[in-house]
Amino acid sequence: MIRYFQEIFSGLWSLLVGMRLTARMAVAPTITTHYPFDTLEITPNFRGHIDLVINPKTARDKCIVCMMCQRACPSGCISLKGEKPEGAKKKVLTEYHLDFTKCSLCGNCVETCPVNALEYSRDYQLAGFSRHEFHFDLVDRFRQRAREQGLDPKVGDLTPPPPKPPKPAATETAPDASGSTDG
Repeated sequence: MIRYFQEIFSGLWSLLVGMRLTARMAVAPTITTHYPFDTLEITPNFRGHIDLVINPKTARDKCIVCMMCQRACPSGCISLKGEKPEGAKKKVLTEYHLDFTKCSLCGNCVETCPVNALEYSRDYQLAGFSRHEFHFDLVDRFRQRAREQGLDPKVGDLTPPPPKPPKPAATETAPDASGSTDG
């Protein structure tokens, strides 16, 4: 019989401790963020998928189409193509595709780029209904981001550079105005 009352007392005591804790937490300020309405600041070291860097002065990408990022990718999720326009010295980036379903976010592509043409994006709200929504065309994304910044994007621009003006022909020395010749 004593054991019966000990169990009842123990159960009531446990109920009161739990109710006290619940009451204390009910009046405490909330810690969580109410996601769709409030968002947190993204930390500076956040690694999203990669994006091409926009040069704000020229509105061009910095990519020299060296394929180092494609070779450094352990997942094989990067493919790019470039063409050399007629009369140009360097290749121009025409296609840059990222299959984000394969990307492991290792950062090898960003680290191996010799001209720092790649950066991590700040996108963290990536959701989709099919895997095809995660195949990014970075050239199109570059154009959209440049237009949002008020720039006229020049990525994949295969128009030949303007011709250089011809050099002036070497002129012969004319006799002096007096008409006299030495000799």
